[in-house]
Amino acid sequence: MKDTSKATTAKQKAATAATRPVDATGAEGAAPDHAKANDSKTHESRADETKSKAGKTKDIEAKAASEPVTAAQPADTSEPSADDIHAEADARVGAVVRAERLRRGWSLGKLAEQAMISTGMLSQIERGLATPSLRTLRLLAGALDVPITQFFEGDNVPPTANPFIVRANERHCLNLTTTGINKMFLMPPGSSLMEMWEFRFAPGGTSGGALYNHNGEKAGVVIKGRIKLLIGDDTYVLEEGDSFRFSSMLRHRVDNDSDEEARVIWVVTPPASGGRAPSRQ
Repeated sequence: MKDTSKATTAKQKAATAATRPVDATGAEGAAPDHAKANDSKTHESRADETKSKAGKTKDIEAKAASEPVTAAQPADTSEPSADDIHAEADARVGAVVRAERLRRGWSLGKLAEQAMISTGMLSQIERGLATPSLRTLRLLAGALDVPITQFFEGDNVPPTANPFIVRANERHCLNLTTTGINKMFLMPPGSSLMEMWEFRFAPGGTSGGALYNHNGEKAGVVIKGRIKLLIGDDTYVLEEGDSFRFSSMLRHRVDNDSDEEARVIWVVTPPASGGRAPSRQ
């Protein structure tokens, strides 16, 4: 009797072997060729993608390196310029002149006639387009019957009620930029028969172009530097410590033709306003 179980087992093994994949060498269990091709394509695609990303990164870096770098602009914390300060002073003087003229109901022509200046010059002063000379300020103050220091109002000087003393930080100041003079009023408020100033003449500064005269007297002392005092047809050079007095009816002018600042204590009588000094009440 034949053993049929062994024959059946042999046939099953043969059938199983026939279904197993065989590579080119005949080894069992190898992957088919199309599977290997798919794996190869996948690896190549990933490599190309990596190269593409790397290329884009380099392009971005190159573009960033070629673009100019703009520095951050600092905030503008600069102080006002000297020109700005002078323009503000001119505007303040002009506003006071205009207000006093309108308060009297005067036209530009009438005030110009009273002050003996041109209408065009007065118009420029009122609009802050011209810096009046010391002589022009005196003429305007006289015509308007106000103390010359009326033009100093609004300069943020702290008020004082003391009728006898003016502290250094309480001085009213006015810069006459075109003539190079800084005027500092030294008198306390109230009526007075004189004016007292400290004049600071910048190098090249002058009290005005042409010689001029008016009623009264002037006196003073040079406390720093050197000035040239022109009285009539005579010229005097005064240095630190020198003093002077003369009738204002004589044509006169003061120049600083040195290369250093000059300071002069300057006394005038009567005041341009005819005896009134500013009130800070």
